[in-house]
Amino acid sequence: MLLAWPFLIGFGLTHNSLHWLLPLMALLLVLRLRQARRLTGPMRYVIQCVALAGIALCAASYLLKAHQWLLLYPVVVNLVMLVVFGGSLWTSMPLVERLARIREPLLPPAGVRYTRRVTQVWCGFFIGNGAIALFTVVHGDMHLWTLWNGLVAYLLMGSLMAAEWLVRQRVIKKEMPNE
Repeated sequence: MLLAWPFLIGFGLTHNSLHWLLPLMALLLVLRLRQARRLTGPMRYVIQCVALAGIALCAASYLLKAHQWLLLYPVVVNLVMLVVFGGSLWTSMPLVERLARIREPLLPPAGVRYTRRVTQVWCGFFIGNGAIALFTVVHGDMHLWTLWNGLVAYLLMGSLMAAEWLVRQRVIKKEMPNE
């Protein structure tokens, strides 16, 4: 749903067909919210917050007959992610460390430092991506909005994930004793 959002909104706005798409999108978000209740772990609340934000934007768009509210969804998603990742930096275990400990419960001190730094990098990504997503809304060009929020942002996110994975392999290799 998150991946398809920009294309659904772009299609709906350019073809004046949001009147039937809005209830469908809200229903899918309600189902996602219900599904998230069964999850455990740190991402449960992220998924719930994002789904609630989407439902609120669908409702505002429908009730106010102002479909531009839907364009704010990527901005809100980045804001939620920033709050969750950034807020976790003030706890004893940042979100990336929690996720890393699922796979590696005995994370070495270098791994703990590394995960804190990765959490900070993701915060920077969410700030930059959210700011550009907001710019695309304010600019008002649907092609630019769809291109950024439906393609470029995901390519950048995937690139960041891949780069982080490669760096993590080097960090882990440095921590391994020579055999």
